[in-house]
Amino acid sequence: MDAKILYIEDNPMNMRLVRKMLKMGGFGMFEAISGTSGLEMAEQIKPDIILLDINLHDIDGTEVTTRLKQNHELQHIPIIAVTANAMYGDRERFLEAGYDGYLSKPLNRQVLLETVEGFLDKQKT
Repeated sequence: MDAKILYIEDNPMNMRLVRKMLKMGGFGMFEAISGTSGLEMAEQIKPDIILLDINLHDIDGTEVTTRLKQNHELQHIPIIAVTANAMYGDRERFLEAGYDGYLSKPLNRQVLLETVEGFLDKQKT
């Protein structure tokens, strides 16, 4: 598939795991290791979907989401929260903050792939 998937994640092990899972599903991905570099890369490549860790070292994922949704060229891109924050109410809180989807860590490969494919399919229609 030719979908451009951007994953913004500062943990190398998580990055490697998601890269491997997406590859098994036939996807490649662009990688950014900070919120700032993720914003820059999003502007450069205009991805089809963004997977975004919440707890980044420089600016948190919610701030990244806010900035992306304020950018008229990027606001249409689905942003999926990928987080270890899996307490009661976290999913709803992130969706209210502007994320389009939510995946909790540890990730399930099938759920990740179904989520990515579902958002990509929505864009085609």
